[in-house]
Amino acid sequence: MAETKAPPKMDQAKSFLSGGFAGIATVLAGHPFDTLKVRLQTSNQYKGLADCFRQTVAKDGLLGLYRGMGAPLVGVTPMFALSFWSYDVGQQLVYTFTPSRKSNELTMLEFAIAGGFSAIPTTVVTTPMERVKVVLQTQDQAGATGRKYKGMFDAGIGMVREGGIASLYRGTIATLARDVPGSAAYFVAYEFFHRLLRKDSESLSIPAVLFSGGMAGVAMWSIAIPPDVIKSRIQAAPAGTYKGFIDCGVKIIAQEGPGALFKGLGPALLRAFPANAAGFLGRAASLEVMHRLW
Repeated sequence: MAETKAPPKMDQAKSFLSGGFAGIATVLAGHPFDTLKVRLQTSNQYKGLADCFRQTVAKDGLLGLYRGMGAPLVGVTPMFALSFWSYDVGQQLVYTFTPSRKSNELTMLEFAIAGGFSAIPTTVVTTPMERVKVVLQTQDQAGATGRKYKGMFDAGIGMVREGGIASLYRGTIATLARDVPGSAAYFVAYEFFHRLLRKDSESLSIPAVLFSGGMAGVAMWSIAIPPDVIKSRIQAAPAGTYKGFIDCGVKIIAQEGPGALFKGLGPALLRAFPANAAGFLGRAASLEVMHRLW
């Protein structure tokens, strides 16, 4: 009887660096959609996606769609690096806890476990980055209160001065509620479609990576919008507005109805495919380059 091959070993440096390249590609491709999503989630001044786009461009020009991009570009790069590294760590943990497995090919459930695990350490970077981003994206909306920040560093320093480090981590529970199931769906969708489409597991198939990455984004945001709405509200509101994740969700439903929890779904899904297709391609392409270099 043939012995099962040893589980694939993880290259820590390549895993981390390729995730960083994925983050850069994702932000560049998807930030305009993210700006519209956050604005729709945190204000009632827009009639819909098209109206939000029109008002934003009319007031700030096309560059207004890239407002707050500095924070995610600085934050998403290490965030994605940590996310993909944590995902690989999660897979290694699955192998560790299943020493008698007959096959080294992970099941979709095991990919989901590794994906959900990846969100936990990533939250350390995600929460403060998104807190700064959300404030910068919404501070000039009708009804907004508080000082206006000139950029991400000014915003970050201002928040720490006003509320300490805890201010930057406002919305941590909501971030976890969004990202643990969202990341599980994200990586399962990618692995499912990539396994279905690739013809040669040893070579890079750009169409397979693009489609699988795009579908990963769609899968995540199809289930992540309600907790994301709550997260955006908590992070954009003045301190003390909400007691926590549940309180915010209850108040949103009571004041605006259940449909309010799905605000921003349109731009989120529009952004999901191109942004994450670009992200996974950035990761795959950078891995190809690194494999050739060392």
